[in-house]
Amino acid sequence: MIARPLLLAAALLVAAVTPSIAQSESEAIAPPTLRANVTVSDDIVRVGDLVDNAGSAATIAIYRAPDLGTTGTLPVTQVLNTLRARQIIGVDTRDLKEVTVTRLARTIDNKEIEQQVAHALAHRRGLGSAADIALTFDRDPGDLRLEATNTGALQPIAVRYDPRSTRFDVTFEIGNASGAAPLKLRFTGTAIETVEAAILTRSVERGDVLKASDVVVERRPKVEVGTDAAVRDSVVGMQARRQLGAGRALRVADLAKPDLVTRDQNVTLSYQNGGLYLTIRGKAMDGGAEGDVVSVMNLQSKRVLQGVVTGRGEVSITVATPRPAPVSDATPSTPAPVKLSSAAPNAE
Repeated sequence: MIARPLLLAAALLVAAVTPSIAQSESEAIAPPTLRANVTVSDDIVRVGDLVDNAGSAATIAIYRAPDLGTTGTLPVTQVLNTLRARQIIGVDTRDLKEVTVTRLARTIDNKEIEQQVAHALAHRRGLGSAADIALTFDRDPGDLRLEATNTGALQPIAVRYDPRSTRFDVTFEIGNASGAAPLKLRFTGTAIETVEAAILTRSVERGDVLKASDVVVERRPKVEVGTDAAVRDSVVGMQARRQLGAGRALRVADLAKPDLVTRDQNVTLSYQNGGLYLTIRGKAMDGGAEGDVVSVMNLQSKRVLQGVVTGRGEVSITVATPRPAPVSDATPSTPAPVKLSSAAPNAE
């Protein structure tokens, strides 16, 4: 009676263990298989990178990896010969002809480097905001490719700037995800502050009025333009105070409102006094822009008057309105009544 339950338990144990043994044997005899596409993060390609189920041979180094961020190819026949030389045989090639190997990398492009250096220098020793700083590197950094494990942000750890020579020296540190020491990057060169300026596309003479096609916007060094750089939208329609050469950065002091009236020009004089409006011909004794006060001659009366330029060839004369005589607040005195009396006639 006891023997039969023991036999049954043994049978169940065998049934339960058999699939596990079969699975372990299946895993143990899984053949090494070649991969078609391989990615590596360091400078060495190992057997385990190329072959699945490589076992204890997986850590053996067999090739130098491609350059950072690039891809190379290996003929399968060459890979097999390399593996055989290290006693690795029976690899299933899956009828592959070649294997591609890509080395991972982190790329920091030139534009990002410029932005990071400009931000590090912003508002130091007289420099303005990062957007206004123009950089010239001693050596063009180009696009930097770093090990893929360098995942940290660019952190400035040393920033130097000399405003007299405009030289900068900036060092960044980048953290490494693998726990290795942070990577340091150093950049040197010159930095200057720039401003947007209105630049002449042609030479102009004194008195020329600027058109939209005469001006473009460019960034120029602030020391070249000064603190009164003219804005493009404000210079169109303005008049040059002096002769100016092409390529010059315009300043506010270079320009004036255009003269609407010139000396000795025949102009229209307008008089307005209350509801009365009168126009008459006159002659300008001065030149002036809109709003300027100029002297003009009334050609009929030959009188010289002062007026305000209101338009091209137009001057407004304001006629002074006589002020009424002040009224006294005192109550007017009432004249004393005159008493009349009759006089007796002289006797004859």
